[in-house]
Amino acid sequence: QLQLVESGGGLVQPGGSLTLSCVMSGFRLNYYEIGWFRQAPGKEREAVSFISSSGRSSVYADSVKGRFTISQDQAKNTVYLQMNKLKPEDTAEYYCAADYTSRDDDYVGQSPDEFEHWGQGTQVTVAS
Repeated sequence: QLQLVESGGGLVQPGGSLTLSCVMSGFRLNYYEIGWFRQAPGKEREAVSFISSSGRSSVYADSVKGRFTISQDQAKNTVYLQMNKLKPEDTAEYYCAADYTSRDDDYVGQSPDEFEHWGQGTQVTVAS
């Protein structure tokens, strides 16, 4: 059974940094695209970033481009989201999700409907 576990959230001041981790168990990361999504109270879920199963392709929302970096470590079956220059509007519950593609594929899909597996989330709060 595929499981995703997020960690790394917390309280950080504006301008600070956090690194979120998404550990996949049960299956190999190089068969899955991973997406990071976030949802703030009272707001719709928002796509943040995606990385292909190959690790060669990535996509970012305009709101985080230049501040966030997504990466994967296939040996650890883990995807990271490095978040720099955090803003109060980045405050949200962050979720990682997995979409089966094929081995070492460069495909990046951004529709939440494509993602079959979701983690429980980790809270990020940006406040002074």
